[in-house]
Amino acid sequence: SGIEKTVVMTVIESFMENVKESMVAGNEVFLRGFGSFIIKRRAEKTARNISKNTTIKIPAHNIPAFKPAKAFLNAVKENK
Repeated sequence: SGIEKTVVMTVIESFMENVKESMVAGNEVFLRGFGSFIIKRRAEKTARNISKNTTIKIPAHNIPAFKPAKAFLNAVKENK
């Protein structure tokens, strides 16, 4: 590409930091033709601690997720 590796790394790391900051603020990030970084809400649930034979409650929480664009999905599917 003719661009120094250190410059590329700086740009990518800056982009990832901006995505993280946006998602922490509650925003989703859309990249046309690639996909979206979205926030999924997980409901509260009960789980078991097998080693202590107890149940614990896991509170509702958000998790980051990636949803690929249809064009991106189709390109990956067609490449066998």
